[in-house]
Amino acid sequence: MIPAIIAIVVVLLILIPMTVKIVTEYERGVIFRLGRLVGARGPGLFLIIPFIDRMVKVDLRVVTMDVPSQEVITKDNVTVRVNAVVYFRVVDPESSVVKVLDHIRATSQISQTTLRNILGQSELDELLMQREKLNQMLQKIIDEHTDPWGVKVSTVEIKEVELAEEMKRSMAAQAEAERERRAKIIHAEGELQASEKLAQAAGIIGKEPAAIQLRFLSTLAEIASEKNSTIIFPLPIEFLKAFTIGREEK
Repeated sequence: MIPAIIAIVVVLLILIPMTVKIVTEYERGVIFRLGRLVGARGPGLFLIIPFIDRMVKVDLRVVTMDVPSQEVITKDNVTVRVNAVVYFRVVDPESSVVKVLDHIRATSQISQTTLRNILGQSELDELLMQREKLNQMLQKIIDEHTDPWGVKVSTVEIKEVELAEEMKRSMAAQAEAERERRAKIIHAEGELQASEKLAQAAGIIGKEPAAIQLRFLSTLAEIASEKNSTIIFPLPIEFLKAFTIGREEK
C-alpha cells in the first residue's frame, strides 16, 4: 500500500508542474495540442494536458534593439556608416510563434536591410538635415514587413552618422566659406543701409545751411570729450556777418 501511495505522489509531483502553467502579465502562453495551434493563454494560471499540449511563452514588452553600423553609399556617392535603434513589441503572440522562427532576429535583419536601402536612396544633406523624415520612412517600411509576424514597430531612430575624415574636412571648409559669404553679405547690406541714410541726411542738411554748422559743433563736442587732442576751430563766415552788419549800421 505504501509503495503505491509513494508512486502516486511521485506521479503527481511530476504531472503537476507539467499541467499547471503560470504566465505573468507581460507574457502570453501559445498552446499547441498534438502539434496543432490551440491559441494563446494568459496572463495568470491555467491548465494544459501533459504530454499532449506544449506551451511557448511570448514576451509582449517593448524590445529595444540596436541596429549594427551599416556602410551606406548615398545617392550622391558619399560613403557613410550609420547605426540606428528600433523599438518594437509583439502584438499577436500566435503569429510571432507560427509564422517566423525567431521574430527578434528576423526584425533585426529586415531593419539592417531597410536601413541600407532607404539611406542609399538619399543624399548626404538629406541624411544630415532631414533625419526625422527618414526615421518615419524607415519605421513605416519595417513595420509593413514585420506585420505578418505579429510584430509592431513603433519607432526607428537613426543614432549616428559617421563620415570619412576627408569628407569632414571638406564639410568644414564648406561651412567656413558659407560663414564668410554670409558675413560679407551682412556687411554689404549694412553699408547699403548706411549709405541710404547718409544720402537722406545730406539732402536734409543741404536744404538748411545752418544745419551743417550745428552738426559741426556737435562733432567738436564729441572730440572735446576725449581731452587728449588739440582742436583748431575754424570760425564760420556766417558768424562774422553779424559783426560786419553792426559796424555798417554805426
